[in-house]
Amino acid sequence: MAEERTGVSGLAGRYATALFDLARETGALDATARDLARVRAMLESSADLRRVVRSPLIPRAEQGAAMLALARRARLGAAATGFLGVLARNRRLFALADAIGGFEALLARHRGEVAAEIFTARPLDAERTAAIARALAEIAGREVRVHAVVDETLIGGLAVRLGSRLFDASVRARLRALGAAMKGAA
Repeated sequence: MAEERTGVSGLAGRYATALFDLARETGALDATARDLARVRAMLESSADLRRVVRSPLIPRAEQGAAMLALARRARLGAAATGFLGVLARNRRLFALADAIGGFEALLARHRGEVAAEIFTARPLDAERTAAIARALAEIAGREVRVHAVVDETLIGGLAVRLGSRLFDASVRARLRALGAAMKGAA
């Protein structure tokens, strides 16, 4: 099973694996990946969409209608549209972002790449993102597919998740370490 080979697990992993297997069988891996990247971008940019996806107070039918409208507006393919519908019907939309990440990890593995997320307090320009991707490729020993995420709580610096490893060189992490050291010295 693809889930076991890649570290993609749990509820989101099961949905990601099912979608990956369907997309691979139908020859729609690239199209589905593009569709999910658009859905991820919409989730990251819309607080209203995040509320619809995460709120248990919104009825199943309304969540399903919202996902169908989103799929039509974004002109998503059949696999991604069906995926959103299944998540809505099963009241699992809260796992959408993690399932997208799981799909991306499975796709990267399938392509011989490793997935990486770069977390920064401010958006990175393309040049810096490419430089970080090159450095991560040297560490990983293979091609790295990066996804940049802005997390203002980091204050500064960056954190990188490369596969299952997390490298945290953020100001927030350093302040936490300093605080822990000060507590231990008292």
